[in-house]
Amino acid sequence: MLELQDLSVAYGHRVALQGISLTVGAGEIVTLVGGNGAGKSTTLKTISGLLRPRSGQIVFEGQRIDALAPHQILALGLAHVPEGRLLFKDMSVWEHLELGALRAPEQGAPFEQTLEWVLGLFPILKERRDQKAGTLSGGQQQMLAIARGLMSRPRLLMLDEPSLGLAPIVVDTLADIIVQLNAGGMAVLLVEQRVDLALRISQRAYVLETGRIVMQGASQEVMQDPAIKSAYLGL
Repeated sequence: MLELQDLSVAYGHRVALQGISLTVGAGEIVTLVGGNGAGKSTTLKTISGLLRPRSGQIVFEGQRIDALAPHQILALGLAHVPEGRLLFKDMSVWEHLELGALRAPEQGAPFEQTLEWVLGLFPILKERRDQKAGTLSGGQQQMLAIARGLMSRPRLLMLDEPSLGLAPIVVDTLADIIVQLNAGGMAVLLVEQRVDLALRISQRAYVLETGRIVMQGASQEVMQDPAIKSAYLGL
């Protein structure tokens, strides 16, 4: 479904990704694991068109997308929920959901049906529909950021640090929703600070260190690796 081939990315003269290759298959949850500065967010930004690769290519459902603009990539069915949520604090919940639907496929489900589906996942947003995003709690803001991405009806959803700064009960709720989305057929590429959580709900994992993939495999196998246990799981 998604394939990165020998991808390299730089910020000026600083190389951030060095020849990484990875795949996400239809119906998979794949996670990127790594410390701060490893290149996880850079990977997602490059896939979604916010950054241009220095070399290599990105293919989504058979089409090369590394030269496309972000809105074109979104329209193809690949949505990115960025780290930090990037909501518009003076816009309402409803306005964010409308914004998210702008690039939804014309031949897909109608807006009202998509809205009903999304609000079924996040019922608190229905109660807060007229509230400004900047006045929501951290957990509600993260739900809104994900809901905005889902309004485009993506086939692959990229999530960057969805649990960052949230209470454990909210994190568990979001994890359940990610699993539910995947069970419904949506592929997910997940970057998550809670490595134990990411490995538990994903099928496969890639480990990034200083812009290189140093390990990959089934998530349960990666979780049992002594180096991963020591570095990320505190074991």
